Amino acid sequence: MTRLDANDATRVPISTDDDIRQRVADLLQRAIRRQWWTLYLDENDVQRPVLMPMARYPEHPHEPCGDDGTAAEVMANQLENIVTGIGAAKVIFVWERPGTDELTEADRMWAGALGAACRSAAIAVRAQLLLHDRGVRWIALDDAV
Repeated sequence: MTRLDANDATRVPISTDDDIRQRVADLLQRAIRRQWWTLYLDENDVQRPVLMPMARYPEHPHEPCGDDGTAAEVMANQLENIVTGIGAAKVIFVWERPGTDELTEADRMWAGALGAACRSAAIAVRAQLLLHDRGVRWIALDDAV
């Protein structure tokens, strides 16, 4: 197996769906725990040198977070600051959780809610993927609730 060199990750564009799936597989391989990853791309689809995991996010994306909105809205607002701060143009979300490649109701809910919150915050979501026990699965827009 050829491992991705960190320098290549910040030089080689990942423009196609297959490129994205392969990059995520190269970087993350298989699920270990429930967490959410964010990869950032510039305007030329080159990965920015930031790969962020977030563990312990709420079970439900519509869970209220005080006066700041729902969990998904708060996450989108935080992403907006990061995207601006690092000069990213697009984001890729990877939902990591142990188990099969079958999308659960929770997978669909989070993908749909965070996608909608990002659209409201003018954040371009390039892709969402599920990282499971055996690798990576694409989450199509039709799959998200």
